[in-house]
Amino acid sequence: MDSLKNHFDAIVIGSGPGGEGAAIMLAKSGKSVAIVENRFLVGGGCTHLGTIPSKALIHVVQQYAEDKKHRLFNRGRHPGRVTRDDLMDAINDVVAQQVRDREDFYERNHITIVAGHACFTDPHTVEVQDDTGNLRQMTADYFVIASGSHPYHPEDVPFDTPRVVDSDTILKMDELPGTLTVYGAGVIGCEYASAFKNIGIKVNLVNTRERLLEYLDDEISSALSYYMRDEQGVLIRQNEEYERVEVNDNGVVLHLKTGKVIKSDMLLWANGRTGNSAAMGLEALGIEPDHRGNIAVNETYQTVQPHIYAVGDIVGFPNLASAAYDQGRFAGTHIAEGFYDERLVRDIPTGIYTLPEISCLGGTERELTEQRIPYEVGRSFFRNLARGQITAHKAGMLKLLFHRETLEILGIHCFGHSATEILHIGQAIMAQPAPHNSIKYFINTTFNYPTMAEAYREAALNGLNRIF
Repeated sequence: MDSLKNHFDAIVIGSGPGGEGAAIMLAKSGKSVAIVENRFLVGGGCTHLGTIPSKALIHVVQQYAEDKKHRLFNRGRHPGRVTRDDLMDAINDVVAQQVRDREDFYERNHITIVAGHACFTDPHTVEVQDDTGNLRQMTADYFVIASGSHPYHPEDVPFDTPRVVDSDTILKMDELPGTLTVYGAGVIGCEYASAFKNIGIKVNLVNTRERLLEYLDDEISSALSYYMRDEQGVLIRQNEEYERVEVNDNGVVLHLKTGKVIKSDMLLWANGRTGNSAAMGLEALGIEPDHRGNIAVNETYQTVQPHIYAVGDIVGFPNLASAAYDQGRFAGTHIAEGFYDERLVRDIPTGIYTLPEISCLGGTERELTEQRIPYEVGRSFFRNLARGQITAHKAGMLKLLFHRETLEILGIHCFGHSATEILHIGQAIMAQPAPHNSIKYFINTTFNYPTMAEAYREAALNGLNRIF
C-alpha cells in the first residue's frame, strides 16, 4: 500500500482510532492521505497492546467464569485451569482480524501506509525512519498527530525483569503467575485485577487513592469495591504509595511507604500513561509536550501550529478509544472543510470492563449536589429482573439521576453484566433536546420481555415514586 509519492494533502502519524478517524474522513473528502505507523502492522497500541487484547482476554475470562457457575455445566466437574496459551490464542485471533479490517479500510480509501518513526524537520516536512534505518522525506499541507501513549515507567522500578510488567507487556508473559500484585487501581488496574482473579490467580490491588475510580458515582465505586473484595476475593489496599520494588529469585516484593510489604510472583505496574511525543522534533516547532508527554490543543484540536493537529491519547483526557476516533474525525473535517458543526459529545460514556462491567454517563450524585441541582434517583437491581435471573447475572444495578421538576435525565450509572451495552439505550434518550430527554420515555415505551433493558422502566418508575 506504500507508494513513491512523497507529498500529500495530509499526513497522519499513528494508525490507532484517532489516526484512523482522521485519515478516513480526509480521504472521503477527496484529500490525498498518508499514514505513518511505527509498528509493522496497522492498528496502533489500541489494536496490538491495549483495548482489543485486554477486552479479548476479559471475554475469555468471562466465558470461563460463567462455565464454572452455570447450574447445568458445573455438575460433577470443574472447568480446567485457563493457560497462557488459551488466552493468547483468543487474543491473537481477534488482533489479526482487526488488522485485516484496518488494512482493508485504508486500501479501499486509497490511503498510503508508510512504516517507520516520523520526526518533523520543518513545519511541513517529516523524516520517516524504518526498521532498517532507511530515511524518507515526506511533506504535507496538514498533519494529524495521533501517536498514542505508553505506560509510565518510574526510573526506580526494575522493568528489565520478567517479574515486573506493565499493561503493554503483561500479555507477553511466558506463563501465568500464581500470585499477582497490581499497583494502580485505575481502569487498567481494576480490569486486569478482576480478570486474573476470575481465572484463579491470587491478586493484590494497590490503590494510590482513597477509593476505587474516584470519578465514578460514589455508589458505583462502592459496589465495585465490595464485589471485587467480598465476592471475588481481591485484596485491596487503599491510599497507599510504593517506596521501592525488590526483585529476587522467589518473586517480587512491593514495599509501601506505610511499612506494608506485599510479595507475589509478578508485579503489574498500572499507574499512569505517557504520551508518545518523544523524538518527534516537536519542540523545534514550538509544540512543547507537558511532563507526561501530552500536547496541548484548542477546541478544534489544533496545536500552536494551526496546520498541525493532535488527537487521541497524545492530548490526554479522556484517553478513550471511542473519544479518539471522534476527535480524529472532527479534526479531519476541520482540515477538509475549514469548520465543523459537531463537537465531541459533551458527555462521553465511560466503559470499564471489570467483571461485572461498569458504564457511566453524565453527572454523579456528588457533582449534582455540589451544583445544587434538584435531582432525584431511580434504581433497578438486576437481581429483580427476569432476564438477570435467567442468565444468572444478578449482580448489579441501573441508576438514573434526573431533574425533579423537568424530569430531564442528568446521569446514567450502570454496574453489572453488559453494562457497557445497556448504557447506550439511556444515552440515546439523554442526547435528545428537551423535553424529549425525560425519564417518561422509559415508562411510555414497551420493552421486549424478558430483557435487561427493562431496568430502565423499573428505574424510572422507582424514581417517579419519589416525586410528590
